[in-house]
Amino acid sequence: MSRKRVLVAGGAGFLGSWLCGELLFLGDEVLCVDNFSTGSRGSVVGFLGRDGFEVMRHDVTFPLYVEVDEIYNLACPASPVAYERDAVQTVKTCVHGAINMLGLAKRTGARILQASTSEVYGDPEVSVQGEEYLGRVNQLGPRACYDEGKRCAETLFMAYRDRHAVDIRVARIFNTYGPGMSIGDGRVVSEFIVKALRGDPLRVYGSGNQTRSFCYVTDMVGGLIGLMDFNYHLPVNLGSEEEISIGGLAEKIKKMTGSKSAIEYLPERQDDPRQRRPKLDRARRVLGWSPKVGLEEGLERTISYFIGKVSGA
Repeated sequence: MSRKRVLVAGGAGFLGSWLCGELLFLGDEVLCVDNFSTGSRGSVVGFLGRDGFEVMRHDVTFPLYVEVDEIYNLACPASPVAYERDAVQTVKTCVHGAINMLGLAKRTGARILQASTSEVYGDPEVSVQGEEYLGRVNQLGPRACYDEGKRCAETLFMAYRDRHAVDIRVARIFNTYGPGMSIGDGRVVSEFIVKALRGDPLRVYGSGNQTRSFCYVTDMVGGLIGLMDFNYHLPVNLGSEEEISIGGLAEKIKKMTGSKSAIEYLPERQDDPRQRRPKLDRARRVLGWSPKVGLEEGLERTISYFIGKVSGA
């Protein structure tokens, strides 16, 4: 059987680089496409020279003409610090990027997976978010460029399936963490670990009672590949059901690192979701998927990674 040629848009990002590595391990040819606005060439440098691996500098807001069998569309900044920096470009990446990747899938007959997000649920009114929940999003708020951009991308994916018979997959990704995250990327796990290791204050916005559910990166990659390989076109939540408050996460990381950092409480951020926990019934039923790495184990691995990065900085 011939190898699949797989395009990973946003392949030099945190999650994208892990995905590229796993696809190479499975024997696929991988074309990593990234404009390096938030992704880093260093995250995929270890794959250079590997049989079947290519890197292409390209912005998905412009059309791309290549021949591929599968497309993972991960191209978009994923942390509030990054996507709020240029709201217009974030919307363009979500919407124009989706159109261009879907156009490529239509032309080549490739199967395409959209990396959507739990942010499509906004600040939810239900305590566990299932795929049937339509969300509560402020379309005029500071996070709207990402939230509404991803919601529109999902709409485009369904429209291309209905109108052009494009073979789509939609993964709603909840918070993901692990080794390979960038220092200063603005995501709460990396931010807390780096500050704890440096002895800097850990900044918690609002009461700290808002919750998140953190999924270790290898589990998430397995879920994405499993969804791509399965014939199912409706959105599927991928994440962890292990819920923790942001204040509790700060305390846990402080304890695990042996840090003497203070925990500072600052005014809450506008539209910061009060609660995040995925309902995984669909992922279990359709894919037979659920996360295997618990938060404690995943944080240990991630802290070990950042110890090397911080000490070498």
